[in-house]
Amino acid sequence: MTETEFLMWVRGPAFQVATLVFVIGIVVRLLEVLLLGRKPNLADARGSAMAGGLRTILTRMWPDRGTLQRSTFTVVAGYVFHIGLFVTIFLYAPHILLIRDVFGVGWPALPTTIIDATTVVTIITLLAVLVYRLRSPVQRYLSGFQDYFVWLVTILPLITGYLAFHRIGLTPPMLLAIHILSVELLMVTFPFTKLMHAFTLFMARWYNGAIAGYRGVRS
Repeated sequence: MTETEFLMWVRGPAFQVATLVFVIGIVVRLLEVLLLGRKPNLADARGSAMAGGLRTILTRMWPDRGTLQRSTFTVVAGYVFHIGLFVTIFLYAPHILLIRDVFGVGWPALPTTIIDATTVVTIITLLAVLVYRLRSPVQRYLSGFQDYFVWLVTILPLITGYLAFHRIGLTPPMLLAIHILSVELLMVTFPFTKLMHAFTLFMARWYNGAIAGYRGVRS
């Protein structure tokens, strides 16, 4: 198989399989959560569940002062690499073109220089997060194989994308194929690991806030 044929396979059948696993996996995991249901609340309402849910979603977007002071690095690094991932995934022109081809919608892209700088900052931040985890006795004790695997599949698309953009090490077709493969690995892994929190995060916050709001307390 030539490099071009390998690239075509990665962009064709492999991408289709990864997309299928990603979509079906996400739907199944969400159904698992939604079909659990919850027991009827027999207590008298003392507030609004709707308002409580929305308030919790909004207020948890930024940590309280105590958490920020106790875990400054963890909080700041978390915001930096999450924002960096969003920017590199959804605001890079080739990615937007792919989304437009698949879903028929698109939006303006950021200049490549900004995307390039954001990628570097995000990679450095993720490396710093790994070092911090390894050097912290508590985090090292709490971390398992999945935590390190999730870190790996998250940083690989950034590294391979950076190498492909700058054409470092291999031929352009092979670099692009490896980058796409790393993305497909992330897609296949996503529904079955802690990465799923990207979809369940706001559901959990809403649920906790709604319960608190119904009881008339702040979450």
